[in-house]
Amino acid sequence: MRDDDPALRHAGRLCRWLGAQVESEPAEGIAFAVPAAAGPVTAHADWAQSGAMALTGRADGPPLLAPGAPASALRGALHVLSALTSQQYPGVELLGERAAVAGFTRQGPRSVGSSYLPVATVDGWAGLSLARDADFGLVPALVEREVRGDPWCAVRQWAAGRSAEHVASRAQLLGLAGVRIPAPSEARGEPHPFAFTRGESRPRRQPPVVVDLTALWAGPLCAHLLGLAGARVIKVESVRRPDGARGGPAAFFDLLHAGHECVALDLSDERGRAALAVLIGRADVVLESSRPRALRQLGIVAEDVVAGGTTWMSITAYGRSGPGANHVGYGDDAAAAAGLVAYDDGMPMPCGDAIADPLAGVHAAVATAAALRAERAYLIELSMRDVAAATLDLDGAPPEQVVPAAPRARRPLRRAAGLGADTDVVLREFGIAQ
Repeated sequence: MRDDDPALRHAGRLCRWLGAQVESEPAEGIAFAVPAAAGPVTAHADWAQSGAMALTGRADGPPLLAPGAPASALRGALHVLSALTSQQYPGVELLGERAAVAGFTRQGPRSVGSSYLPVATVDGWAGLSLARDADFGLVPALVEREVRGDPWCAVRQWAAGRSAEHVASRAQLLGLAGVRIPAPSEARGEPHPFAFTRGESRPRRQPPVVVDLTALWAGPLCAHLLGLAGARVIKVESVRRPDGARGGPAAFFDLLHAGHECVALDLSDERGRAALAVLIGRADVVLESSRPRALRQLGIVAEDVVAGGTTWMSITAYGRSGPGANHVGYGDDAAAAAGLVAYDDGMPMPCGDAIADPLAGVHAAVATAAALRAERAYLIELSMRDVAAATLDLDGAPPEQVVPAAPRARRPLRRAAGLGADTDVVLREFGIAQ
């Protein structure tokens, strides 16, 4: 494998993380050849072509290069996914698709979607996302005073007199997505973005049935890629709290969910929870992106499901275990927590559009596709922060002159199904009483 292409280097270590061997002939375990590029492709060229570079930086300033090689890491992961499934997938432009559909442009230091902002502290920088209307209502509790006018102004003033760790900890205590942004000089290892726990084996359906409990971007992108590989995807939503992406650009929701069956259940009702348990138990794969306690409150225990032979992919901001297990996180702040930010005059700018989301979605699809080739089921834990961090040590080349491409998006094949459009048909098929 060539060492001059960061995408192929990342593909190689992905295979090591997944327990595979990259060779020209089949070998023990999962073995395949990674496609060779026509010539060396640099991290900066991948970043420019992805559309993410055009989204990075100030509105009145130049587009910025990202640290490491996030776009190349995504390309390498797609190489591995193609090898696992014998399918072709989109390329690095996945990083800019949502922005292309929504019409987002760079507006650093604020995120392109406007919900995230870095704030200066006494010892560096913290990052905060106010993504929900309720988050703004928590700002007075965060800053410990009444807030009039712009809540972001109050956050900046409050953070300026405190440490970055304190800002992040207090935000998370209140259920807000707050992070400490590490300095560029801080040492980074090679973080392993996956954790695997082996379960039991049982026969799988062909095509495999994927029950998708995720929302927004990372999980739905994983489901979308598995669907392109031929899996049957059943999207399950709460009738009371459907996927928030339904309220965003319809074309982007259609792009990720076209062809998926849509089931809606009342999870406050015992029958709805029982139906969910049956669907999960019949699935070959479950995708979820909730904090661990959320499903446990519904009587769903991932470890028990995996023990029954169903593979479970859990996509969280900071992992299912450890001090960050129940912390809130979104794509921009999870990337910032890893140090995946671009600096302009000493200020950390968010890279691309919620970049940890598409990075996590593609890597989740790779790990799930690999697990489907194994006899046993697996509980797979994926941390969005750690996926972002894993892209930072891939490139050591000096900056080069590149021309950033505008974000671009594929056209949806058709409209996605409406909320609960397939509920009756799916429940009857699986013998679930209504």
